Amino acid sequence: MRQAFLHRVWKIWLCQAALLVFLFSIVAAVGVIGREPAVTDLLDFYLERPATAFVAGLLLIYSPPLLDILPMYILFMLVSPVLLMHGLYRGWGGILAASVVLWTAAQFDVGRMVWDSMVRATGLPVPFEQNGAFELLGWQFLWVLGLWMGSMSAGNDAPEPTTRFPRWMVRLAWAIAIIGFVWRHAVGQAPLPGDPSLGRALFDKWHLAPLRLIDFFALLVLAMHHGEWLKSRLPRLRALERLGAASLPVFVAHLVLALLALAVLGGDRSQHSWSFDVALLAATFGVLWIVALVSAELDRRSAALRAKLKARRAERLSAGATRSPRATAHSPPH
Repeated sequence: MRQAFLHRVWKIWLCQAALLVFLFSIVAAVGVIGREPAVTDLLDFYLERPATAFVAGLLLIYSPPLLDILPMYILFMLVSPVLLMHGLYRGWGGILAASVVLWTAAQFDVGRMVWDSMVRATGLPVPFEQNGAFELLGWQFLWVLGLWMGSMSAGNDAPEPTTRFPRWMVRLAWAIAIIGFVWRHAVGQAPLPGDPSLGRALFDKWHLAPLRLIDFFALLVLAMHHGEWLKSRLPRLRALERLGAASLPVFVAHLVLALLALAVLGGDRSQHSWSFDVALLAATFGVLWIVALVSAELDRRSAALRAKLKARRAERLSAGATRSPRATAHSPPH
């Protein structure tokens, strides 16, 4: 298990390193030459201190906007084997309680306080704002929750495929989901325009604020409760399955396309017609589909090569075991 996690971490880090090189070279050059604010604002720390930004980016200390998801993914995967082993042998109660405490601390910006203290104590040249938009102390709760749920469903006493909740809980989840959906599309991205500070405290995405977390739990209950019923009736979307099976290369490719679009087209969408946006979106999904197909083919060839090498290794071991008794029979006595 640890080897699988570390192998995945190494693969994700290589993707992050490649994205940083692409961002700091091609995207930065196009943005600076074209004087595109969408790029120069995104790379303000790099343009000011390029060497520091590059080294800190490889160390996952500096995370430019749009490139701050994979570093979080890497850090969570590094601690996952420890959490899983602890949960297996000592239970998940303490882990879940600690995770809730950390999530609560994130709502009061404890992560920023800790980072600022590190900057003062060590002289770390990367300010908190350049460490990525996601509050790690808040978002770790979803990761830990997923590890716990996954370990429970993968055990010997796995629950039935269909998860049933009390009727009152399902009705409450439906009410929360519908209210949240209508609120989002009626009011807009700022849930409380008249009081931004309260809106941030209750709905902030980056801190995984309380009402956003409650909405997530409501959607989780609905997905688990109605999941089997929906799977038996909805058609399978093979295209989306293909994209999901190649999630990492598709995600990396989508970041490349997004950064290129920012550098070439800018961040002001009002300059483009809706037909242009639709065409751009269709072309983007076409590229992602090709990336998924190529990734699937490479995975197939890699698996075939590993199987072939494994078979050859088994043949050599078998041949060695066959020759060994014969060699022993002809060996001189001691």
